[in-house]
Amino acid sequence: MQDQLIIFDTTLRDGEQSPGASMTQEEKVRIARQLERMGVDVIEAGFPAASNGDFEAVKAVADTIKGSTVCGLARAIETDIRRVGEALQGAESARIHTFIATSPVHMKKKLNMSPEQVLEQAVKAIKWASQYTDNIEFSPEDAGRSEVDYLCRILEAVIDAGATTLNIPDTVGYTMPDQFGGLIKALRERIPNADKAIFSVHCHNDLGLAVANSLSAVMNGARQVECTINGLGERAGNAALEEVVMAVRTRQDYFTCDTRIDTTHIVPASKLVSGITGFPVQPNKAIVGANAFAHESGIHQDGVLKHRETYEIMRAEDVGWAANKLLLGKHSGRNAFRNHLMELGIELDSEEMLNKTFARFKELADKKHEIFDEDIHALISDEVPIFQERYRILSLTIHCETGETPHAKIIIAEEGQELQAESDGSGPVDATFCAIEKILNSGTDLQLFSVNNITSGTDSQGEVTVRLQKSGRIVNGHGADTDIVLASAKAYLSALNTLYSKLERAHPQV
Repeated sequence: MQDQLIIFDTTLRDGEQSPGASMTQEEKVRIARQLERMGVDVIEAGFPAASNGDFEAVKAVADTIKGSTVCGLARAIETDIRRVGEALQGAESARIHTFIATSPVHMKKKLNMSPEQVLEQAVKAIKWASQYTDNIEFSPEDAGRSEVDYLCRILEAVIDAGATTLNIPDTVGYTMPDQFGGLIKALRERIPNADKAIFSVHCHNDLGLAVANSLSAVMNGARQVECTINGLGERAGNAALEEVVMAVRTRQDYFTCDTRIDTTHIVPASKLVSGITGFPVQPNKAIVGANAFAHESGIHQDGVLKHRETYEIMRAEDVGWAANKLLLGKHSGRNAFRNHLMELGIELDSEEMLNKTFARFKELADKKHEIFDEDIHALISDEVPIFQERYRILSLTIHCETGETPHAKIIIAEEGQELQAESDGSGPVDATFCAIEKILNSGTDLQLFSVNNITSGTDSQGEVTVRLQKSGRIVNGHGADTDIVLASAKAYLSALNTLYSKLERAHPQV
């Protein structure tokens, strides 16, 4: 029999640590539902000790998800672990993931602890976690730069204390594939009680080797891979779930294990995460990029037409490229809309919210002939803010004519009070942003302005991402509309709402 390769998705935790990728509670639940439908084994929902908002988001995911294990991250600190235990109380299957740094540089410079103190703290953390669950994962942070002898000591001790999964992270993306695979092999061979735990890996992509390192570890006995949708994550990101899963699935002649992932949900998950976080997928991205199954060369096109396997090693439909076509239109009724929201894993809080969202859907259907899944997700993201909006756009007037300076007039509601301003600009979007700043004087720096079409066609909604920075804090805002300028205004205000409405969050590695 083949071994099962456990897929541990950390999009909601490590993925959210990408600058500007902060997600609301409702967005986390929507992504978690998609991961559950895909068959992800473990969903790391967040870091509950970071803030009250993170705690509530992890609790909401734990209370909602039934088909996957829900995990929370904790430092090897008693208060962190108790916070995770409380957040996961409603989960049908729960896991506590605790960690402490084990490399000499981290122990000395960050923790100011001796190796013996770190080992003692790690064992204490496992015992605290065991009061809540017997599904406990331990990670020696920066294992890739840790001393192997010390790793063997601390991992043997945490297994004896009750850890059931040992996750070996390449925290800074430093190791090479043969080196990392060799580390997993050495640990499995040298730790006396290694057979009592599952070995896992968590690889970062600083040198572009996260997937390669993960697969090398699998070849050397790792049976859990921690990864994210689209490779989202801190710095250069994490191992991409879709690449790990499809590499193992496509090369069954090479790997002696397989996942339980329903791969037809991969592309919908990719688009959902991209839309929510505002991180577009590059066209040439493996598996989920727009060009992943496109053939420009005449020789390639001819070969594929004659026999698909000449230039394609997997089918586009197997990863979900054919799964998100035409769904709804202007004649679709309220029940059809409600049912489709349920199919997408979207649950609205009340009939009032359903009615309001359905009205928005009808408005969109009047502008667009065809409505797709991506349109629905964008509509919901635009309609359901989890926090109280401080700023909301009421009206926008643009004058733009060849040879004339573009001019914008905008009216904004700030906590019930109507404010308006007018401004010229180098273009209609610049004029709009200048008018907003005349009202709000936010003092932010615009770091990114990105426009992507949500679906195909000239009537497609444009999805705008705005990234703002203020005092070292980076936030993303998103807006969608068939009118790009209006979508831009929505995105700018969305970023400002996020900046002013969300509390500072603690970082797990600090």
